[in-house]
Amino acid sequence: MNQRASRLIWAGLILLCFYRLWVASRVALLPDEAYYWVWSRALAAGYFDHPPMVALWVRAGTWLVGETELGVRLLGPISELAGSWLLARAARDLLPEAGEAGGLAAALLMNATLFWGVAGDVMTPDVPLLFFWVVSLWTLGRLVATGKGVWWLAVGAAVGLAMVSKYTAILLPVGIAIWMLERGRWFWWRSVWPYLGGALAFLLFWPVLHWNQTHDWASFVRQGGRLGVFDLSHTLRFELELIFGQIGIATPVVMGLCVIGAVAAARRWREPGPGLLAAMIWPGVALFVQHALGDRVQGNWPAVIYPAAVIAALLAGARWRTAGTLLGLGLGVLVLAQFALGLVRLPGNWGELLVRPGMAQQFAKSVAGAAGNEAFVASDDYGDASLLAWYLPAQTPVVAIGNRWKEFDLPSAAALLVRAPGMLVVRQRTPPDAVDPAKTLLEKVAGVRGKQAEMLYQWQAPLTGASIKAAILPHRKNFAAG
Repeated sequence: MNQRASRLIWAGLILLCFYRLWVASRVALLPDEAYYWVWSRALAAGYFDHPPMVALWVRAGTWLVGETELGVRLLGPISELAGSWLLARAARDLLPEAGEAGGLAAALLMNATLFWGVAGDVMTPDVPLLFFWVVSLWTLGRLVATGKGVWWLAVGAAVGLAMVSKYTAILLPVGIAIWMLERGRWFWWRSVWPYLGGALAFLLFWPVLHWNQTHDWASFVRQGGRLGVFDLSHTLRFELELIFGQIGIATPVVMGLCVIGAVAAARRWREPGPGLLAAMIWPGVALFVQHALGDRVQGNWPAVIYPAAVIAALLAGARWRTAGTLLGLGLGVLVLAQFALGLVRLPGNWGELLVRPGMAQQFAKSVAGAAGNEAFVASDDYGDASLLAWYLPAQTPVVAIGNRWKEFDLPSAAALLVRAPGMLVVRQRTPPDAVDPAKTLLEKVAGVRGKQAEMLYQWQAPLTGASIKAAILPHRKNFAAG
């Protein structure tokens, strides 16, 4: 590949980054994104669901460009562009025979997956996880290419930051340890450098461990609880969902190339580069296939397999590479256009509030109109509460009810709750003619009766702060509310 073609490809990826940023600025926040924004207003070393990196990224983005949808998502598309460059360099180091052209091809294949091409526009813990996973691959590639032990320090830093992003990053040190088991790489076990890198990774992860230790191991219990769900009666369905879900998210041609490349990398296990790629792919494959024996694997979980898999795809040959790249990139552009412009009207149950642009704002507007002069608005659903905190006027405090909020270091709800009346927004989880969910919730957590008004619920004083688990969600302009 000549230099001009290389420059054109990178120019195209830069334009794609700006396109993703434009889409990010137009689409209403998803409930989970608003939830992570709440995290970013109460920074801590850990949270009920995940480690804190996503909160740090949201805080940085909103500090740079303001409390906007773009601010929440800013670092997603930017990290994808930077990650594409690092992935290309990693491919060049791990598969020298692929050269500069192979590195660019791997970066394009990664951008052709919906994991990278679309999901990066939604700020979740997977976004920083994938970036630091790619950084880890790049540092490992430098280690393989140079043989200099000092690169283990960079490996340790990257792995530690990935662990602070999401617990799935545990597959990184597992893969590295497996890679070092090959006889030709035993010498690293006798070197001090891998242990120094491991110590650095542990040091970076230590605040998350300490937070869990002082919060009843909340997020460890939360994520570890998934392993306890096991139902062999649905094994076939879960496995098929995993397979076809990954074919759809990775896009079919890219998925095929990745599978062929992963097998080829395993066959070349004794070589440092292909062996490392195999060690970064197959333990994850085994984990998710095993999990699907008894429980559903969420579509985003296997995303960590693909950075190494698209590099290994270079071993599959170039026959279908261009077609797979164009198909995936085109599909990603169309999906993002649907998010931004609502080109096709989708059924309402395809995402409830946010399948069409503007629905989250309409939801918040309807709540604000019904709430009137109430002292506060509350919700029993963490996603709804987060959206309301984001979209309601700053002078309307929002209270969230439930275990997810009790770990936040936010202002106490007790003073506000005794100033009722307030409004409770409850999701209709039962048929309309069944038990009133507002009544059930209020009698359970507050000992009072609720009055139903469609999906909006209101109650009167007295309420006591001690009888309800709640936290005031901080507003962009009124962080100290309550």
